[in-house]
Amino acid sequence: MNKPLSREFYARDALTVARALLGKTLLHGETGGVIVETEAYIGPGDRACHAWGGKRTKRTEPLFGESGYAYVYLIYGMYCCLNVVTGGADEPQCVLIRALQPYLGLETMTARRGGRPERELCRGPGKLCQALDITRELNARDMTFGDFLILDGPGVPEDRIAVSKRIGIDYAGEAKDYPWRFFLKGEPWVSR
Repeated sequence: MNKPLSREFYARDALTVARALLGKTLLHGETGGVIVETEAYIGPGDRACHAWGGKRTKRTEPLFGESGYAYVYLIYGMYCCLNVVTGGADEPQCVLIRALQPYLGLETMTARRGGRPERELCRGPGKLCQALDITRELNARDMTFGDFLILDGPGVPEDRIAVSKRIGIDYAGEAKDYPWRFFLKGEPWVSR
């Protein structure tokens, strides 16, 4: 079995980590899948990042901590999103895990997602959190050990990686156009 990613893996800038996470395996309990889509959020200078302008609140506190910890928050008051903190302490950066190719615990994930087809189980950040039962209770959890982590795996060749602007951040001024979304070309698991 592949080893969990180390704290050192995450202790780099979010753009580097976002690309490097493609092809790695996210696990929570008996469920999991291969990461096929990510987005980078780069601290106070990134209007789309929750730490934009140095904003530090109880909600955003995990972003200012050590790398390799989960930052889980609600969107639209009902869907969780999973980010992993990158950079270093007081360098609020993170990578949003946007989509997985599910393979472990498919029956469990299908039940959690109301019988949806396999292709739709983890195709988007809210969907993958529902499928893997990733809730706010996992916020600020260390992801370098235990039953909630990302396992190392083979790297993905650069020619398989596509780059685009991030999704769903039209409020973020010019930051909405930053090409900080990374995904595997031709994968049916990538969000629309």
